[in-house]
Amino acid sequence: MRIAVGSDHAGFELKELVRPLLDDAGHQVVDVGTDSEESTDYPGHAADAARLVASGDADRAVIVCGSGVGVAIVANKVDGVRAVNAHDAEEAEMSRRHNDANVLALAGRRLDRADAEIIVERFLETEFEGGRHERRVKQISAVERGEQP
Repeated sequence: MRIAVGSDHAGFELKELVRPLLDDAGHQVVDVGTDSEESTDYPGHAADAARLVASGDADRAVIVCGSGVGVAIVANKVDGVRAVNAHDAEEAEMSRRHNDANVLALAGRRLDRADAEIIVERFLETEFEGGRHERRVKQISAVERGEQP
């Protein structure tokens, strides 16, 4: 799987911990920055990762800021992206299973390596169930197009 990763300065350390986990699992990683803990604004990095997913140039993305909230908000502004700010493995799993989430946002200031690792693994290994959930994902897409769901 091709995975885009990105972060701001507050998420840099966690992104740098997650990236080798993805490499070791055999994924192709596309790092859209940042490359240090020097202060930087998160919207550009989150948007770059989300756009790679929306265009099909990445299958999924993992983005990190201090709380995970800001990067999730940005990513969800990109048509075709369904980002989740998952705090635990169950949220990551259910976002994939029921919402076909394709971008995972993480809280760099709240998650340790062990928690992040299991959240990322669950997000990447869980398949979308489809069925009744497919109808709801189509309704989300209708909202993106400005239509009534």
